[in-house]
Amino acid sequence: MPAERIAIVHERLTEIAGSEHVIEQLALEWPSSTVHAPIARAQGIPAGLPRPPQTTWLDRGYHALGERSYAPLLPLMPLAFRGMHLGDVDAVIASHHAFATQSVVATEAPVIAYVHSPARWAWDPSLRAGEGGGPAGAAILSALSVVAKRCEVSAAPKLHTVVANSSAVAERISQWWGRESLVVHPPVDTEGFRPDPSVEREDFFLLAGRLVPYKRPDIAIRAAAAADVRLIVAGDGRAMRECQELAGPNTTFLGRIPHRELLDLHRRTRALVMPGVEDFGIVPVESMATGTPVIALGEGGARDSVRPGLSGMLIEPGTDDEVVDRFASAMRGFDTRSYDRTAIREWAESFSRANFRARMREVVDAVA
Repeated sequence: MPAERIAIVHERLTEIAGSEHVIEQLALEWPSSTVHAPIARAQGIPAGLPRPPQTTWLDRGYHALGERSYAPLLPLMPLAFRGMHLGDVDAVIASHHAFATQSVVATEAPVIAYVHSPARWAWDPSLRAGEGGGPAGAAILSALSVVAKRCEVSAAPKLHTVVANSSAVAERISQWWGRESLVVHPPVDTEGFRPDPSVEREDFFLLAGRLVPYKRPDIAIRAAAAADVRLIVAGDGRAMRECQELAGPNTTFLGRIPHRELLDLHRRTRALVMPGVEDFGIVPVESMATGTPVIALGEGGARDSVRPGLSGMLIEPGTDDEVVDRFASAMRGFDTRSYDRTAIREWAESFSRANFRARMREVVDAVA
């Protein structure tokens, strides 16, 4: 009998990004479910949830801090997850970034961990560099990383099933947790990003998304300048000033733009450029859903989503200068005509919301 009594646990509902779309689709697949999160605010709650999320005692502290930052509350997150009241359910799905698997302590039901990634900032010291706010902040973050790793390792053997959002994340789970995992790619809005055969390609490349250091927008901007090609940057973030200082005369910054304008750019560009390492990477699949090829670094989730020769090309990793040179060479010689829009679109549809929900239904029904 299919499982219907499901509790969905999420790290936090403070902003809407890829992982929030995951829990939205899970809630739509199991409409009688309840979403649980330690803290939440209105701007971070997906519109598709059938009922308001259940929060914890930690939520009062979050609102008392004016919802400005959840960082001071991170050391208390494990306790909040362990004390959740999840009810009498057939299974729990824990949407995990750092602490959500601690909910395994709060229930007798089997727990399925949908892992966006183990806490990379905890396991990889290089990702904490420059993020601590000085020596004192760095020391606090380092101590918190010890807690996060201990929490993940202690919870891993108790999880019934572990699901990774990409092959790259599955490799981290194996390395850091000692667990095997299934791969179910996250849902992509392939309906909101569709091709328009009447739109002609134009002579520019597109960089879309948040301008933050780990996404390495600097690589794409340096490569475009070296290749002397036109680059349009759609997005904003704390790395904006650095990117503008690196840009050549053919790079245009649009900041954040409405969906309609972004969709138009995806349809008109020669190719989307993705120079960073993503756990999966929603933006490149959105671009492919419009029939547009992608030039991506051959690491992380791009190895799953970008199929060389069909939906784009993968750039060999290396030092920053080597990667800039390789992206520049690819952009300089890129021939959009060698890619078929219809074939790219068909490939992108394999990452649709409907496929995600069907795959997760199979996983949960096999457990409950």
